[in-house]
Amino acid sequence: MKNIRKVVIPVAGWGTRSLPASKNIPKEMLPIYNKPVIQYVVEEAIHSGIEDVIFVTNRDKSVIEDHFDYNLQLEGVLERAGKLDKLKMVRDVAEMVNIMSVRQKKQLGLGHAVLCAKELVRDEPFAIMVGDDLMFGGVPGIKQLIDVAMAEKMPVIGVMEVPQEKVNRYGIIAGEEVSPGVYRVNDMVEKPERDKAPSRMAIVGRYVLTPDIFDYLQKVTPGHGGEIQLTDAMQALARDKGMMAVKMAGIRFDAGDWAEYLTANIYFALQDEELRYELIGYLKNILQFQ
Repeated sequence: MKNIRKVVIPVAGWGTRSLPASKNIPKEMLPIYNKPVIQYVVEEAIHSGIEDVIFVTNRDKSVIEDHFDYNLQLEGVLERAGKLDKLKMVRDVAEMVNIMSVRQKKQLGLGHAVLCAKELVRDEPFAIMVGDDLMFGGVPGIKQLIDVAMAEKMPVIGVMEVPQEKVNRYGIIAGEEVSPGVYRVNDMVEKPERDKAPSRMAIVGRYVLTPDIFDYLQKVTPGHGGEIQLTDAMQALARDKGMMAVKMAGIRFDAGDWAEYLTANIYFALQDEELRYELIGYLKNILQFQ
């Protein structure tokens, strides 16, 4: 298998779970501590050896691409003010990775968003990272999948164990564990009934796929609302050519879930030594009045 150099990050959705905050600001640009959500995702890709980021976007989300570009006016203000540490910070964001983008003109599901990137991916294996799923731990989330994909020469999906009462919110895999935390996928079911789920191993927003996934996506029968589901194409690919799953290590935050989004803010703020104890003090005071 060729090296994984590209990642597709779909960011064209409306972000309705994050309303009203996302009415005029893309949910991917909402801040978690001192960075927008999307920057954490891109940094994970970079730390995993990814060279090219492909945003699948829409006409109202150019601010995401702009975030990873130079802002000469701001840089001039910072330079004249002698704020060189902040100047370096904003320039580093612009220089961290090569950004490409393609428009998803109609929001027709995750599978359709991935299919929009076909001409930029070409004939290479590639990663997919959902733009509001944050993964943190020792080994970057997508790298855990890349390592297995390179070793097994097969597509790989990321999974995490979820409580039984939440299996109906996810795609769930059925598979056999072939080594600690690595599974051979036999089947996958999208949002099964709680008592019919084949396991509690849920598909989360990280994938490493081979370019033949595009052929399967083109054959998928659109479902409700004309949406093309990535899970349907992956299920066919797994059946025909095989697929692995990795039980991902680390912490996951769904930035589209308010409780998890706010928890992520606290988590990162606590990593700041200058802010940590002041924040803990405020939290203790707040809890006294609950």
